[in-house]
Amino acid sequence: MNAGFTRDYGGIDLRQIIWRLETIPAADFEQMPTGASDAGCIESYAAEPVYWVKVRPPEVGRHWEDHGTWLRPPLLLDRRLLDPADSGLQVLEGRTRVGVLRGRLREQLRVAPAHQAWVGRP
Repeated sequence: MNAGFTRDYGGIDLRQIIWRLETIPAADFEQMPTGASDAGCIESYAAEPVYWVKVRPPEVGRHWEDHGTWLRPPLLLDRRLLDPADSGLQVLEGRTRVGVLRGRLREQLRVAPAHQAWVGRP
């Protein structure tokens, strides 16, 4: 397993989490963090959203243009699983997609008002 992922999430049994497909407002993704081992990577993707869509298969770009969202929902984690005193959601998988969303919001490109994501909760 990836060492950074293990540092960030090694204490959590991901199989014991309840996963549901949820609809999340676009604004909620604007400041959503990821694990400490990947801190800053979402912002690096946000800096060049057009590039990160362009290097993907063509259907990815068409989906962003037609629907303003991603093809495959990312995985988010309820932060209470990491710290019971914390709140909100954290990007577990899909940092590029969330970065593209942030960048598209900033560049005023087509973005749906809400996006589907798999959310793991206690």
